[in-house]
Amino acid sequence: MKFVHLQCQTVFSLLKSACKIDELVVRAKELGFSSLAITDENVMYGVIPFYKACKKHGIQPIIGLTASIFSEEEEKSYPLVLLAEDEIGYQNLLKISSSIMTKSKEGIPKKWLAHYAKGLIAISPGKDGEIEQLLLEDKEDQAEEVACTYQNMFDNFYMSLQHHAIQDELLLQEKLPEFISKVNVPVVATNDVRYINQSDALVHECLLSVESGTKMTDPDRPRLKTDQYYLKSSDEMEALFSHTEEAIYNTVKIAERCKVEIPFHVNQLPKFPVPSNETNDTYLRRVCEEGLHKRYGTPKEVHIKRLNHELNVISSMGFSDYFLIVWDFMKYAHENHILTGPGRGSAAGSLVSYVLEITDIDPIEYDLLFERFLNPERVTLPDIDIDFPDIRRDEMIRYVKDKYGQLRVAQIVTFGTLAAKAAIRDIARVMGLPPRDIDIFSKLIPSKLGITLKDAYEESQSLREFIQGNLLHERVFEIAKRVEGLPRHTSIHAAGVIMSQEPLTGSVAIQEGHNDVYVTQYPADALEELGLLKMDFLGLRNLTLLENIIKFIVKKTGKEIDIRNLPLQDEKTFQLLGRGDTTGVFQLESGGMRNVLRGLKPNEFEDIVAVNSLYRPGPMEQIPTFIESKHGKRKIEYLHPDLKPILERTYGVIVYQEQIMQIASKLAGFSLGEADLLRRAVSKKNRDILDQERQHFVQGCLRNGYDETSADKIYDLIVRFANYGFNRSHAVAYSMIGYQLAYLKANYTLEFMTALLSSAIGNEDKIVQYIRETKRKGFHVLPPSLQKSGYNFQIEGNAIRYSLLSIRNIGMATVTALLEERESKMFEDLFEFCLRMPAKFVTERNLEAFVWSGCFDDFGISRTNLWKSLKGALEYANLARDLGDAVPKSKYVQGEELSFIEQLNKEKEALGFYLSSYPTAQYVKLAKELEIPSLAQAMRNKKKVQRAIVYITSVRVIRTKKLQKMAFITFCDQNDEMEAVVFPDTYIHFSDKLQEGAIVLVDGTIELRNHKLQWIVNGLYPLEEMDVYEEKKDASVYVKLPSQYEKKLLNQVTKILFDYSGFAKVLIYYEKEHKMVQLSRSLSIHPSEKCLGTLREIVGEENVVVKI
Repeated sequence: MKFVHLQCQTVFSLLKSACKIDELVVRAKELGFSSLAITDENVMYGVIPFYKACKKHGIQPIIGLTASIFSEEEEKSYPLVLLAEDEIGYQNLLKISSSIMTKSKEGIPKKWLAHYAKGLIAISPGKDGEIEQLLLEDKEDQAEEVACTYQNMFDNFYMSLQHHAIQDELLLQEKLPEFISKVNVPVVATNDVRYINQSDALVHECLLSVESGTKMTDPDRPRLKTDQYYLKSSDEMEALFSHTEEAIYNTVKIAERCKVEIPFHVNQLPKFPVPSNETNDTYLRRVCEEGLHKRYGTPKEVHIKRLNHELNVISSMGFSDYFLIVWDFMKYAHENHILTGPGRGSAAGSLVSYVLEITDIDPIEYDLLFERFLNPERVTLPDIDIDFPDIRRDEMIRYVKDKYGQLRVAQIVTFGTLAAKAAIRDIARVMGLPPRDIDIFSKLIPSKLGITLKDAYEESQSLREFIQGNLLHERVFEIAKRVEGLPRHTSIHAAGVIMSQEPLTGSVAIQEGHNDVYVTQYPADALEELGLLKMDFLGLRNLTLLENIIKFIVKKTGKEIDIRNLPLQDEKTFQLLGRGDTTGVFQLESGGMRNVLRGLKPNEFEDIVAVNSLYRPGPMEQIPTFIESKHGKRKIEYLHPDLKPILERTYGVIVYQEQIMQIASKLAGFSLGEADLLRRAVSKKNRDILDQERQHFVQGCLRNGYDETSADKIYDLIVRFANYGFNRSHAVAYSMIGYQLAYLKANYTLEFMTALLSSAIGNEDKIVQYIRETKRKGFHVLPPSLQKSGYNFQIEGNAIRYSLLSIRNIGMATVTALLEERESKMFEDLFEFCLRMPAKFVTERNLEAFVWSGCFDDFGISRTNLWKSLKGALEYANLARDLGDAVPKSKYVQGEELSFIEQLNKEKEALGFYLSSYPTAQYVKLAKELEIPSLAQAMRNKKKVQRAIVYITSVRVIRTKKLQKMAFITFCDQNDEMEAVVFPDTYIHFSDKLQEGAIVLVDGTIELRNHKLQWIVNGLYPLEEMDVYEEKKDASVYVKLPSQYEKKLLNQVTKILFDYSGFAKVLIYYEKEHKMVQLSRSLSIHPSEKCLGTLREIVGEENVVVKI
């Protein structure tokens, strides 16, 4: 090979290059290159995937960086290409990138750069470089100074020659020979690669417009001026630089010098500081033995034996420091009253974790296996994930950062990528599609997680029709496919924290993060390959909820709840679970899970563990068997009696991975480490591995005296459940959080609901749901109060006071100012409030929100009059701020009150829903007199024809496959909400009644669909006419029929009664039998002319009479 590309930016120069790493390396291989460089702009994001891709394809990776160098004289930055010759150079690239991304975003000053020059080759980057710019400005002397600086700084400094067919490069080709000769700098030929193929130039140009927010029609948009920035072949480069063979030869010479080997799987665990007279092993043992006595008092032989075994394994694997580090920060959490989860993942199976108070699950009591966590026969880094309350997670990260040093602890980068819809939206915008077409384009992509544009095109006929035949749409789609999946921006891993013995910049570049905690430039998988310790600090909303419930209990009752030692046989808790009353209960609140709980009727903690493990795709099919077995409706059978002790607690069903390990250990004589390897192996479903492991298992069973037929059947059972089995350690730990929340909900309902409402601030849908449940449980939710409300929901007597932060348009700053001002003195009236509050928080919009939410009800003035007084209050406050007491206080404006519905709708605008009352409340008396049930009563009588007075909150109309219209609607009464479906036959007759905000009488049936009750609508009848009820409340409609046995005629009449449901009672006189019958109130009608006319058509004009 006569040429090597030394200047290639990849997609990790976010939105500035279109070179996907795998495609770039494959293309380089096709072109016959034996070496290739990566030189992204200021960042090292792509280094590890680039390095591995090159190694995979037999190409020598050259690790580089296009660094921004800050010229302090000019206060301007210029790019410089830096390539690592060796490991020292590689580490210096990490430090340079880290310096730029943490301390000097405009670029690294030259005096800093000089400290990191060892092991690096520097190359001027082309026309945008500092030297080149000075030459173009005819400042040869200054250009010489810069060249001299770099020659002195680097052992190897080169000037690049480039040929992208642009004017500045042609000028440089005239100036450079004399300059190079004068300063004696060697030259090297480079091509600034920004896309792989010449045809990708447009794709790259679109990316630049996405990054800059411009359109392709903008004349000043950022762009490269030619299509020559692609991965050219060696022949093309040689042809371009045939006049200077030295420049071509030097690319190979440089490539031969760049031999970086990135070390993987090097143990970089930090060392925990232990007393000088102890080792990390002895110190861990001492702390564990102290914890053992704290947990058990006088430990039994089984505890001592298990602890010794685990400590020996941990020591032999070199992980004592790891456990001490986790023990230390968990100790900090406990000492600072930071609630921690009972455990997560397989770490809950470790007795060491339990006695160190890392976890709160006793692995002996719950029969959990240490080898599922740390397998001495498969050495991998331990993985302890810790749950903290989400509002205190940052505090824990700050603690480890302060203890081990800012440069030794970091969070982890993640990349937001251009998914299918985002790619379409971005490219359509830059290509100039109007917003309406962009919306249509995007909505035609099916909303499936992880769907690609290729899949979308194959799946959606509408999408194909939108694209085909329209050249612009076709172009947008093709370019969007090319950019799909590209990283668009960086973010921070939700949980991961990296810790290292040495400063991180020795093995990974870092960048600015949050709260003085840096972020790695390599993602999690690369960091773990390098051998860095990753821990997951997870912020769990449910732990914040637990913390807040406990605080409310202390405040209301004075009781201190020990959440880690609750009674696990609490009858009220299991009654709550058996009812499926699990809103807000961790892992147990989905509709499907509630149905399972109602069927299971759990009566012990193990039931919760099992159902949490089974309620997943795959094992879910075992739930009916499990429930039937629990309730004695199904005989439990075992393939062999020796399986009974292992499977008895799960009624013969393999639920847990640990059960597979126990079977292999018991029957085949495997060590638990071997059993874990078997579990992992069979779960992969590789035929060769399955056959190999079968032989291993069966031979073990034969050695232990079992027959081959039984061994084969048991192995088949293992294989069948290997993919389904759940980690029991994790299931026990997370089920404990669920039980804790269920216990608190059952025993401290008011405190639970108050904390649950506070956890939902910012989510109106959840707040509505939780308020409905709170009311169903018999507690009042009081409106927000200027004098009593705080940031969160609060307990007030035996009720809940609404949160100020949950009022629409009222932000944190406004609430903080209000509470600070209220601290000094309560507000007397609206006018004083407007005067005392900072002017920026007293806007008409804010005041209207306060008025209609009920916040100002404390003043004893109607909301209507408060609303009408706002303008005067604002004028008074503005004047009084300037003139003081000289301005007389305004008075409230008196006027006609808004109607009940108008005021309620204003309240809904302020809160997002109705709180003080409900639109259907005005019909409660009517519903009672007409024996119309509430939604709750109707739901208890599912499958019977039902009626209810409801308020329609949402309507979604769709078309069926036959193109008929139908609708899905949601409606409510005062306490409950239901989803309903209006099928095409019904939709035809009642489509005009399907209006959001309408109050209607609905009839139909209730069915269970997809684990939820759903109303099947038969009819919808408006209640606007109900105001005539007062004048016609005693109306009766008499209908005469020939005989009660005229079934066809009777059915016709009944249908009409349902169609015109209302308030007037109906009496039928059967002429033949001389009998008068008053029909049920559920068949009362609205005696409109249309209704009476329809009846008379059926039974005769003279046979229908109305009496008032």
